[in-house]
Amino acid sequence: MKKDLSKVRNIGISAHIDSGKTTLTERILFFTQRIHAIHEVRGKDGVGATMDSMDLERERGITIQSAATRCTWKDYAINIIDTPGHVDFTIEVERALRVLDGAVLILCSVGGVQSQSITVNRQMTRYKVPRIAFINKCDRTGANPGRVVQQLRDKLGLNAVMVQMPIGLESDLEGMVDLVAMQAVYFDGEQGQGLRREEIPAHLLEEAQTKREELLDAVSMFSDELMEVMLEEGEIPETLIHEAIRKGTLALELTPVMIGSAYKNKGIQLLLDAVAAYLPTPMDIENTALDLNDNEAEKVVSNDPADPLVALAFKLEDGRYGQLTYIRTYQGELKKGDTIVNSRTGKKVKVGRLVRMHADEMEEIEEAGSGDIVALFGVDCASGDTFCAPELSWSMSSMHIPAPVISLAIKPVDNKAQINMSKALNRFTKEDPTFKTYVDHETSETIISGMGELHLEVYIERMKREYKAEVEVGAPQVAYRETITRRAEFDYTHKKQTGGSGQFGRVAGFVEPLEEGEYEFVDQIVGGAIPREFISSCDKGFQKSLDKGTLTGAPITGVRITINDGAYHAVDSSDVAFQLAAIGAFRQGYDKAGAVIMEPIMKVAVEGPSEFQGGVMGSINQRRGVIIGTFEEGAYTVVEAEVPLVEMFGYSTTLRSLTQGKAEFTMEFATYKQVPKTLAEELIKTFNEKKKES
Repeated sequence: MKKDLSKVRNIGISAHIDSGKTTLTERILFFTQRIHAIHEVRGKDGVGATMDSMDLERERGITIQSAATRCTWKDYAINIIDTPGHVDFTIEVERALRVLDGAVLILCSVGGVQSQSITVNRQMTRYKVPRIAFINKCDRTGANPGRVVQQLRDKLGLNAVMVQMPIGLESDLEGMVDLVAMQAVYFDGEQGQGLRREEIPAHLLEEAQTKREELLDAVSMFSDELMEVMLEEGEIPETLIHEAIRKGTLALELTPVMIGSAYKNKGIQLLLDAVAAYLPTPMDIENTALDLNDNEAEKVVSNDPADPLVALAFKLEDGRYGQLTYIRTYQGELKKGDTIVNSRTGKKVKVGRLVRMHADEMEEIEEAGSGDIVALFGVDCASGDTFCAPELSWSMSSMHIPAPVISLAIKPVDNKAQINMSKALNRFTKEDPTFKTYVDHETSETIISGMGELHLEVYIERMKREYKAEVEVGAPQVAYRETITRRAEFDYTHKKQTGGSGQFGRVAGFVEPLEEGEYEFVDQIVGGAIPREFISSCDKGFQKSLDKGTLTGAPITGVRITINDGAYHAVDSSDVAFQLAAIGAFRQGYDKAGAVIMEPIMKVAVEGPSEFQGGVMGSINQRRGVIIGTFEEGAYTVVEAEVPLVEMFGYSTTLRSLTQGKAEFTMEFATYKQVPKTLAEELIKTFNEKKKES
C-alpha cells in the first residue's frame, strides 16, 4: 500500500509555559478519536493528560519530555509532538522542530507573546518551520485576541493575519466567524463535537467585512489569480483564498491566526482543518544531507519511497523494554527485518521491532514510509545519528545544542546508590544532549550540568524514583569562564636535558582578546623558524591551556593567539616539546594579559499582577540585576531584566512569598559578562584555598 504523502502532516505544538499546549493536544486526540475521554492536565480524576505520561509531569502539571502521537483527521494522517514550555527543557523543543515540517504556535489570549514564545519562535525560524498561530484561552477574563495579533507583528516580526474573529469573548465566547467562508461557526454539545455553521450575526457583520478585507489584502500578495478576481470585484472562490494562505505560510511570509478555547472545546476542529490546509506536507520541505563517501557533498533528500532509506534518530528513551529510538524517515521505506547502517559509526543494524508511538503506549507496525515518525527498539545510537540503506553513507545535519550553564555536585549515599546512580547518569546523558556529567579529578565528586535549576531538579528526582538512587546534592555551581582584556607578548623556550635525547622548542608571539568566538589560532611563522609539522603541536598545546585558567580554574574563552617566531633543534625538537613550549608560552602571556572572570548572565522575565511591580523590581536590583524594560498588559506587568545566574538561585521561593504566589518567572541564558571586583576576589580566594587543601 503506497501512502499519499500529500495527506501527511508532521507538526509540533509549542508555546510559553501554561499557554495550554497539552490541553490542546488532548482535545485534538479526542476530536480525532484517538482517545475517547478527555482528561485535564491538572485533573481531579487522577489520570492526567494522555501526553504527560511521566508521574512527575502529572504531579507538577508541566510537560518535561516531548511526546509523540499519530492521529487521523478526515483523510489526513497527522503526527504530533507535544513539547515542553520550560526553557530548561529547550532541547526537547529543538529536536522536535528539527524533524517536523510545520508547527502550531500557541499563545494565551490574556498573556499574549511571552518570553518563551519569543524563544520558541526563534527556534522555529532557525529550522525554517512554517507555523500557524492559535490564540487559546479566549474564554478567560481579560482575553484580547486583537492585542495578541498586534504583538505577533511587533514582538516576533511575523506577518500575522486573522483567519477568524471571535463571537463574544471571556465567559460570553460563543463561537467564531470564519473569515474565509464568511460564516458564523458554533460548537454544540457538551464537548463541542457538533459543528454548526450559520449566518454571521447582524451586529458583527460590518466588523467581519473589515477583517475579511484585511485578510484578502494580506494574502492576495501570494496569488496573482486572487488579485485579479479582487480587481474585477467578482465572487471570490474559497479555494483561491486557502491556496494563497498556504503559499504565504510555506514561504514563511505569512502566519495565519486561529482562535479558540481548548479547555471549552471551541475552535479545535477548525484548527485541524487549518493544519491540513496550510501546513506543509513532507514533500514541501527541502532537506539536505552530506554524502560521507563523496567529500561531504550536499545532497537533496528526495522524500521518494522508491529511493534508498535515509532517516534521522532525533530522540532516545530508555523505556521498560530497552532503548527506544525515535526516528523520522526522510526518503525510502523502512520494514521489519531490514538491515540499516548508522552513518556515524558505520555499524549495521537489523530492524527488529518497529513501533508507532502514542505517548507512552505503542503499536507494532510492519513498515514505515518516507515522511513518517516511528520508533525502533534495541538500536544502539546517539541522538542526531543518521540511518541509511547499506548502499548510502549520508549524514543529516544535527540539531543546535546549547551549552549547560549550571552544575551540581551529587554524592550517592551508599554502594547500591552508586551503582544505580551511574546507570541513571548513563541513560540521561544519552537521552539529553544538554545534560552533562563528569567526575572532578581534584575533588573526586560527580558533577552534573544542565540548563537550569528545574532541569537538574527533575533529573535528581527521576534518579530517586526510576532508579532508587538516593543521592546527596551539593550547592549549585555556576559555569564561570575566564578571558583576557588586553594584548600581551610571549616568548618561551622549553628545554629539558636528561640522559638520551632532550626536549627543545621555542615559541614566540602574542595573545589578544577575541570579540566573537572562543578561540582562534593564527600562524604567522615565516622562514621556517618553527617547522610546519610542529605548528599543529603548538595549536594543540594552546588548546590544552584553555581548559583551566589560573584565576579560578575555569575554562578560558575569547582568546586569539598569534605565533610569529620560534626556534627548534634538529634532534631534540618533537611534537611533545612544542606542545609543552606552547603551554608555557600561553601561561607567560596570560599572566600579563589582564585576565578576568566572566559569569553567565540570564535573561529573566517576571510576570505578575501590577500591584507587586515595585517589589519585583526591588528583588531584581538586590540580585545585581539590570532592568531592561517593563510592559503593562492589563492588570499584569512583565519585568524584563538581565541578572547573573549565581544570584538567581532560590529566586522562585523569594518571588512566591513576595507576590503571594501570583507571579512567575522564566529565564534563559543571554551572555557572559565580567564579574564585579569584590566577587572576583572572593572566587580567587576560594580557589586558592581549595588548591592548598588538595
